[in-house]
Amino acid sequence: MQKFTTLNGLVAPLDRANVDTDAIIPKQFLKSIKRSGFGPNAFDEWRYLDHGEPGMDNSKRVINPEFVLNQARYQGAQILLARENFGCGSSREHAPWALENYGFRAIIAPSFADIFFNNCFKNGLLPIRLPAGQVDALFKAVAAQAGYTLVIDLERQTIGAPDGTVYKFEVEAFRKHCLLNGLDDIGLTLQHVEEIKAYETKRRAAQPWL
Repeated sequence: MQKFTTLNGLVAPLDRANVDTDAIIPKQFLKSIKRSGFGPNAFDEWRYLDHGEPGMDNSKRVINPEFVLNQARYQGAQILLARENFGCGSSREHAPWALENYGFRAIIAPSFADIFFNNCFKNGLLPIRLPAGQVDALFKAVAAQAGYTLVIDLERQTIGAPDGTVYKFEVEAFRKHCLLNGLDDIGLTLQHVEEIKAYETKRRAAQPWL
């Protein structure tokens, strides 16, 4: 998993509340259990004017010019700004996969659905909860300035805005440690690989019939 330390990224505003995981990655794309390849179909039903299916050539599909992520000023965005209850709906882990594959490294919102929130940390995404008033201020700032960027410092737990405003956010210590060090569940386990090998060697000697 990619480490998350600091991020100086372009912000894209998704001004919708209760964005569910089926909107983030529609159900027809859940056939694969690989963690890659979902980016072109993130927000598929909003990004395109036709119905998407796995295996389609997205370069030939009709783009929805009204959808915010299709606007030129937000191309290459790494920070998604959203409203409350982001990631609600089903528990599909494909949702953070799709967002990460698209290019997002962090999501800022007043609140997240619990399972989605947990899945983000396991897949290298940083979900940041800020008070609704601060999120409102960020939406206004993004709308007013093309190329609006934020600097996220995970170690210091701060978000720096172009006007000098600094927002503080909370993150649980263990999750912070994992992101800073690029450790998913497998990576955490492999930190103890020598102890695991020693246990297996001892077990085989004591119980060779197993």
